[in-house]
Amino acid sequence: MAAEIFLIKTADRFEAVRSLLKCFDMEEFKGKTVALKANFNSADPFPASTHLETLGALVLGLKEAGAKDIEMAERSGMGNTRAVLERTGVFQLANQLGFKVSVLDEVGEEGWIRVQSEKFHWKRGFLVAKVFHEADMVVQTCCLKTHRFGGHFTMALKNSVGLIAKFDPVDGYNYMNELHTSKHQRLMIAEINQAYKTDLIVMDGLESFVSEGPESGETASPGVMLAGQDRVAMDAVGVAILRFFGTTLEVSSGKIFEQEQITRACELGMGARSTQEIKLVPIDEETKKLIEKIEPILKEG
Repeated sequence: MAAEIFLIKTADRFEAVRSLLKCFDMEEFKGKTVALKANFNSADPFPASTHLETLGALVLGLKEAGAKDIEMAERSGMGNTRAVLERTGVFQLANQLGFKVSVLDEVGEEGWIRVQSEKFHWKRGFLVAKVFHEADMVVQTCCLKTHRFGGHFTMALKNSVGLIAKFDPVDGYNYMNELHTSKHQRLMIAEINQAYKTDLIVMDGLESFVSEGPESGETASPGVMLAGQDRVAMDAVGVAILRFFGTTLEVSSGKIFEQEQITRACELGMGARSTQEIKLVPIDEETKKLIEKIEPILKEG
């Protein structure tokens, strides 16, 4: 079965999220606990970080679907997480809408699960936040952007870096130093994703970094929001959009499924195995015009 990625051309985040959620069986969230991963790697404004309108619309949609509890857990890579969430207004929004925020920098040993495999390129595995294992459902919202520090792009797959520990609470081992100094960085990013499931992904592409990133860079305005359940398919479509608007050599070179994050995720059985297994679904007539431009780029890869 093809991995469906729903798209809507829009300037209204709130209504876009509501329209996208109608494409899914939201009854599955009724009475369930939800772990939510947003993108607050730094306190820089969108598209560096999740826009509060997108986060708020997503939380309200989950609440309307009957979600029992919603817990957003985050670790910032470029700054103190608590300070980042304060500066971006996340705590204030959480108070307004009634969802929990967990600062993963402050979680002790009991809040992590050790993940290790001989198949991984991680020297000693990594620690994933326990909330993403214990919750009934996992939702993430990511941005559409490039990454100049070795990731090449940061979307659904790389957003997962913010749910693993930087330091081991037992011996202080620095997992992020290992990741960012490894020649296998993009493979290791993909490997994190095997440690948890994703039930829903919303990607905000109203604006995008098409170079540099993740906290600043040259911007484009795709004016689109996307939703799906397949992280590999989501990132493949994101790469196609970046290519359409003109992006870095690393992101624009070769076939889309030869991008190392995507290739490794496929090897691990994380989602779509080729662009032929991805179906772009427009929400309205205007979005069809965008898909007509993006789909040929996607299918080439």
